[in-house]
Amino acid sequence: MNNTNLSRISVKDILMISIGTGFYGWSLININIPNQLAEGGLSGITLILLALFNWNPAYSNLILNIPLLLIGYRVLGRRSLIYTIWGILTLSFWLFLWQRIPMPPALHHDMLIAGLLAGIISGIGLGIVFRFGGTSGGTDVIARIIEQKVGIQIGRTMFALDAVVLLMSLIYIDVIHMMYTLIASFVFAQVVGLTQQGAYTARSFMIFTDYPEEISHAIMDELERGTSLLKSEGGYSHREQRVVYAVVDPSEVNTVQHIIQEIDPKAFVSIFTAQEQLGEGFSYLRPKKRFIFF
Repeated sequence: MNNTNLSRISVKDILMISIGTGFYGWSLININIPNQLAEGGLSGITLILLALFNWNPAYSNLILNIPLLLIGYRVLGRRSLIYTIWGILTLSFWLFLWQRIPMPPALHHDMLIAGLLAGIISGIGLGIVFRFGGTSGGTDVIARIIEQKVGIQIGRTMFALDAVVLLMSLIYIDVIHMMYTLIASFVFAQVVGLTQQGAYTARSFMIFTDYPEEISHAIMDELERGTSLLKSEGGYSHREQRVVYAVVDPSEVNTVQHIIQEIDPKAFVSIFTAQEQLGEGFSYLRPKKRFIFF
């Protein structure tokens, strides 16, 4: 067992986040922009700024994320913060690179194909990012802050923010292009779910381990999620032990897996999809924390 270095940064995670943002950035530059397809979240705002003021999305992505990170850095754990910063930096890098090496596919002005490709490729990209514990910044950070302060679920906040940005995008695209954008958004959500094994639904963990106290405290300290210690009895050995039960956001699954691997690699773990979750940390207020100027 090793109680130290629970927030270890994985080279594999860093590499896969880079690949994921590469796919996502390629889709924005080579499909969304040439075909006037909008996008949700902060990326959608960068496309609006590009259309209205000709601001390079590689730079505006960085500029817009800086204040969000300053406000919400305490919402993210150390590892999540590093992964988020890396996701933002690599996305900006790819946005810059793909503009220098454009590779738009020959779609022959077929907007339906453009919408489907945008949803598939960007969904694969962000699905990979989420699966390996990263984010691309933006609305994810805002949603976490709102969850902390108001208690609204992350998924609902992100959906609302995406909808607002898409409505704002009508400033520079017409209704027809918006309808194709909605097709892309629907495909995107499905592909992210398949890639990440469920986009915004929560995950419940049942952890059978010889170190329940250590794992329980590590989850509470790292993620500020509540845990329960359940009494169990082995069906064959009839040995009594305690099982750790915890419900976390999908973006936190990777962190929990790292915690378990560090403390007890031999633990037996079952992960379930929680279709609906109620209680502190999801539908009620989480423990209050102080921010820089709150």
